[in-house]
Amino acid sequence: MSVNELVRTVYDRLRPDRIAPRVPPLRITDERDREIHLRPFRPSDVDALAEMYAGLEPASHAQGVPPRGPDAIREWLSAVLEGPDVVACHDGRIVGHVSLVPDGTDRHELAIFVDDDYQRAGIGTALLGAGLGHADRKGVEYVWLSVEKADRELHRFYGRAGFSVVNPMGVTHRMSRYL
Repeated sequence: MSVNELVRTVYDRLRPDRIAPRVPPLRITDERDREIHLRPFRPSDVDALAEMYAGLEPASHAQGVPPRGPDAIREWLSAVLEGPDVVACHDGRIVGHVSLVPDGTDRHELAIFVDDDYQRAGIGTALLGAGLGHADRKGVEYVWLSVEKADRELHRFYGRAGFSVVNPMGVTHRMSRYL
């Protein structure tokens, strides 16, 4: 094996896979061998979605969202569910949600959450790709999000999906991409 081939092999093993937009519905098998169904949100999903958010541990809340308490969660969901949304389901319950909320400027803010018992199994990665694919199909052109400056892992995660930092000032960084 040449030095160039060796370098390429090491690079390919260390470089995380890109997260490409994919149009739902999709079925994946997560890293714990659970079959997960990703599909566009339906209005009949509101109760199940509120239940998922109510069960999130405090560590899963970021920048004040989702809010705490059933009434606050439902009020927040009524505002969040205005754009293209995708849910991840397992055994008849919602275990993940990606939302692209219109911000009034022809741009959409991305938010993604995965049930605590389903994190670190590849569901967030698949959900992000499905959310971007669904948003693209619905005509969304520009997506942005906020990430805490110190959270390098999330910077890398969103970078794999083509997001880049556009405002490196302050405690949070704004990341964005065109679809």
